[in-house]
Amino acid sequence: MKKLRQLIIKYCLRLIFVFVVMSLVIVVPLKWINPPVTMVMADRWLSSTNDNFKLKQQWLNWNKIPKQAALAVVTSEDQLFPLHNGFDIDAIVSVLQSLGKQRQLRGASTISQQVARNVYLWTGRSWLRKGLEAWFTLLIELTWGKQRILEVYLNIAEWGEGVFGLEAASQYHFGKSASRLTSMQMALLASSLPSPLNYDPAKPAQHLKNRANWNLQQQKRLNGIQWITGL
Repeated sequence: MKKLRQLIIKYCLRLIFVFVVMSLVIVVPLKWINPPVTMVMADRWLSSTNDNFKLKQQWLNWNKIPKQAALAVVTSEDQLFPLHNGFDIDAIVSVLQSLGKQRQLRGASTISQQVARNVYLWTGRSWLRKGLEAWFTLLIELTWGKQRILEVYLNIAEWGEGVFGLEAASQYHFGKSASRLTSMQMALLASSLPSPLNYDPAKPAQHLKNRANWNLQQQKRLNGIQWITGL
């Protein structure tokens, strides 16, 4: 029995070691290499029933991303992004406290967590997926840095059916490059992120307009693009 226990521990340690090494292999290179496809993109392509479905994405390096657009997205999705280490602890505690009533996993995702989830994990909700999300979030926070995490997010976020990234979203919704967007258009795109398949930034409902106006006000409160350029 003792030998069996030792054997099990030995193989478990080996599996953990292999998992850690493989995780580093797929995470660390993306600090410099742009991911050609994400798990969310693959899922959308595989699940589409549209014969003409095409993925739309055009990568923008950090120096070409309009900083106000970056600010608008952080304002909408994760205002503590420059400050936390990948996790919004207060939000997580709030979710856990309400879990008994809701009986489901929801919310509390930072931009770092969304990047980890979208790049590396399958769609859906489960405790296993949440655990892996936390692991990959920790790795990208330790190895990529805030600027790279935000750059990747702005290039892989979903903004419509088959539309991924800020540049593709700008072209798709407004017919122009991201560099030519107005402040309101940036705010509209950012405000649609919680439900990008249901909102139309080019023809915004009043609810989306209200969110965009709130976003613009919050940008000023956060000290404008100086808040982002310091990443």
